[in-house]
Amino acid sequence: MSILDGLPAVLLVHAHPDDESLTTGALAAELVARGTRLSLLTASRGERGEVVAGPLSGLEGTEALARVREDELDRAAGVLGIADRFWLGQAPARADGRPPRRYRDSGMSWIREGLAGPAADVDTDALAIAPLEEVTADVAALIEHLRPALVISYDHGGGYGHPDHVRMHDATRAACLAGRTPFAEIVLEPAADAEWLDLASRHAATVAALRCYRSQLTVTDDGLHLVHSGGQREAITTSIGLRAR
Repeated sequence: MSILDGLPAVLLVHAHPDDESLTTGALAAELVARGTRLSLLTASRGERGEVVAGPLSGLEGTEALARVREDELDRAAGVLGIADRFWLGQAPARADGRPPRRYRDSGMSWIREGLAGPAADVDTDALAIAPLEEVTADVAALIEHLRPALVISYDHGGGYGHPDHVRMHDATRAACLAGRTPFAEIVLEPAADAEWLDLASRHAATVAALRCYRSQLTVTDDGLHLVHSGGQREAITTSIGLRAR
């Protein structure tokens, strides 16, 4: 029996636009194909993301980039069949009694290849330095509103160490524990304590979603690889592990 069997509703929790497609695009398409109602919570607009060289490169470091990334997320979510989208800090993903707030992208720096750490400078309203209790309460508010059968987000290391990913793992797991909602963390390599899912049949949907992010990445013509804004090249994967926590 798979962890994906018999799930009427699932909530994906991610830090920035494009994370849902890069990491869980194939998983999202698979869940929708199984008849699951899929919702997505995104924490920030990815304001500090690098931009692919070309006609959009002038957006880097501007407020206009946030609007572009919002539009890209809307298109990708539509491609994947995501039913509902929410921003962290805005109702219903905001704890009762608190005014709406906007969590900003915290940025990051590379510690070594494949491992990120905090940026040298962080905005005062950045997600990574927001009180964990506040972030947790906002995630919990959305879980209470949706009552999903399963919540899926990053592992304790945030996949590759991005501080916003780590913060969303910590907050999401804490919210699920408090509300006794099943939680599964994303595993990027096969592990004995995780279910490994080979979702090759969802490759076309994954590629179509990734192509929505023209500001952040370029998909090769053959649809097999992507090149990030920083020039890093990687194979597009449709395999993912999930570890119940």
